[in-house]
Amino acid sequence: MRVRRTETDCKVEVLGMVDITEISAMTAAAGVLIGVVFAVLQLRDLVKTRQTDLVLRLYDKFSSKDFQDAWEIVRKRIGELENINKIDETIGFSEISIVCSFYEELGILLKRKLLDTSMIEDLFGGAIDMAWERVKTHVLEARQQYKAPTIYYYFEYLYDEMKKREQQLAEAH
Repeated sequence: MRVRRTETDCKVEVLGMVDITEISAMTAAAGVLIGVVFAVLQLRDLVKTRQTDLVLRLYDKFSSKDFQDAWEIVRKRIGELENINKIDETIGFSEISIVCSFYEELGILLKRKLLDTSMIEDLFGGAIDMAWERVKTHVLEARQQYKAPTIYYYFEYLYDEMKKREQQLAEAH
C-alpha cells in the first residue's frame, strides 16, 4: 500500500510546525515574564527586610544605655548651659553629640526617604520634640558663632517634618 501525499497534507504539516514554533515562543515569553515578576517580588521583599533591619538597629541605638545616659544628662543639665563655649563644663560635648547625632541620622534617613514620618512617630514619638526643644537655642547659637548653618540641620529638618505630620493628623481629625 502506498501513501500518497497531497498539497493539503503538506499544508497541514507546515501548519503543525508553525503551531509548535508559536507555542514554543509563547512559552519562552511567559517564562521570561514569570521570571521578571518573581525578581520584582524578591526585590520588594529584600527592600522591606533591609528597612526592617535598619529600624531595629536604630531602635537598639535609641534604647542603648549609652544613648539613654547621654539623653538623661542633656535633658537634666541643658538649662544650666549659659553659652555654647561652656558645653564641656556643663554637659559634656560627647553627651550632646550622642543625642543630637542620633536625631541628625534620623533626619537624614527621612530626607532620603529611607524612613517615613509614620514609622518614626511609631518608634520615637514625642522624644524628637522634647530633644529639639531642649537643644534648639544652643544649636542655633553654635550655627551663628561658628558660621556653620548646617550644624544639626537634619535634626531640625526631622523636627519640622514631625511637626507638619502632627498638624496634618490634627486637621484630619
